[in-house]
Amino acid sequence: MRFLPVHRQAILVELADLQQTLLLLGALQAKAIPGVQELVPAARTILVQFAPHLITAAELVKAIAGCDLSGSVQRSDVLVQIPVRYEGEDLAEVAQILGITAEEVVRRHTGSEWSVAFTGFAPGFAYLSGGDAIFNVPRRATPRTKVPAGAVALAGTFSAVYPQASPGGWQIIGVTDTAMWDLARDLPALLQPGYRVQFVDAATQKAASDALSDAIPDHKVSEIHPEQEQEQAAATLKGSALRVRATGLLTLFQDLGRHGQAGQGVSASGAMDQAAFKTANRLVGNASQVPVLETVGGGLSLQSVGDNVVAVTGAEAPISITTAGGQRWQVPRYAAIALADGDVLSIGQPTAGARCYVAVRGGYEVAPVLGSASTDTLAHVGPPALRSGQLLVVQPAQKAVVAVVADTALPVQDLPAAGGEVVLDVELGPRTDWFTAEAVALLAGQRWQVTSQSNRVGLRLAGEQALTRAISSELPSEGTPLGAIQVPASGQPVLFLADHPLTGGYPVIGCVALHHLDLAGQIPVGAWIRFNPVRSFEELTPTL
Repeated sequence: MRFLPVHRQAILVELADLQQTLLLLGALQAKAIPGVQELVPAARTILVQFAPHLITAAELVKAIAGCDLSGSVQRSDVLVQIPVRYEGEDLAEVAQILGITAEEVVRRHTGSEWSVAFTGFAPGFAYLSGGDAIFNVPRRATPRTKVPAGAVALAGTFSAVYPQASPGGWQIIGVTDTAMWDLARDLPALLQPGYRVQFVDAATQKAASDALSDAIPDHKVSEIHPEQEQEQAAATLKGSALRVRATGLLTLFQDLGRHGQAGQGVSASGAMDQAAFKTANRLVGNASQVPVLETVGGGLSLQSVGDNVVAVTGAEAPISITTAGGQRWQVPRYAAIALADGDVLSIGQPTAGARCYVAVRGGYEVAPVLGSASTDTLAHVGPPALRSGQLLVVQPAQKAVVAVVADTALPVQDLPAAGGEVVLDVELGPRTDWFTAEAVALLAGQRWQVTSQSNRVGLRLAGEQALTRAISSELPSEGTPLGAIQVPASGQPVLFLADHPLTGGYPVIGCVALHHLDLAGQIPVGAWIRFNPVRSFEELTPTL
């Protein structure tokens, strides 16, 4: 085993091959180590996230190093058959790379049984191993900006099915209509770790699609109709509510996130600025984990139905109240605000920062998805974005306390404005050694501008000089934590934020320090970032 530093609450365990990775994963799942919070397995690594107040990195390394990796991986009894139309746009190119015909590619892809090694990238995305030994196909030199849902693809020795339309660099050889991810199932991900998978050529076996219902365990179905629930709520409303008059650029429900779902390929998501999120709840007397609204930019407008108490935190933005009679005045951020029936709360364009949080006393009545009300924009998991005219039902307040936040409790870090500059502390690793010494120095030596392609998934950065790699070979997919600075082939970094994929195939040169993650979530498009390494890769490595 090799242990690589990620940040103060995560390490990356590197093993010899997939077999050893699965053996270690099984050992860690069979006998949980106190303090370990999440395991993200990949091709040759396991990302281990832990609570440092319960176990130190050195203690964790010792416990993992003592795991028994003898034996073999047990295969599941579940066999899932997936009918495929082999008409993928990369099929001819894959055949050329392998030196065989397209028909032979299909025969070999369907002629062997695959198994789910691990999940990641997106909910329901399963990395399948164990296929024909001929399959070792490089990723595309330039990833597609959009791969269609149901695309059956190859990369390295793995095969996979894209659960939904998303960017991707795998070679597409076919397409299936079989749903890989469906929240109507008790287990939304069709393919679970250990399941066996058989691809079937739909052109020659049309009946294969009928086998799906017999190929997976029975699951109870629970239909979810949020719009119908909204209509029923409006008809039976007895308490207070907030009516959405305007949504702004994007307004979502967010909370602490859905942790512990890595087994289905689901990342935590959650509020981008956790401190602002918790403070908004505190101001109105809620428990800190109650869902709030997260809005990016300005434009959100909410009308009070009945009396309500709200608070707005986060970005520096003008906030106003307009009464039913037309009177209008400004109100402060980070304060409890009383709204009378008919009052309209409006948030203007931020002058610094990017996201505001709106909490209401009692909390919003919103159905959780997989244990959380957070909306993951990459995975399309969670409540849909707010729409104009929507009624947000407010739950009765459980307590009669409204907090007062003193000036000294307000954020001390100035929020960046578009065109302004912000410094983020960075802990180098786990793949810093994949880059030249000049590239590591350049990471901190020049500033990086946040481009317009940035969102909740990550900040896409542009620097005058690109980062160059010392190791040019392809990196097998591995776990990527919140705050990871991943460097694709272009050499222009991507800073992963709340809705990032669980795994990625590009090296991570460093991770934003945990105390600056909230600040990173408030950086607007057009701002400049300077990275400040606070611990070097060499300083961290000896402790592991």
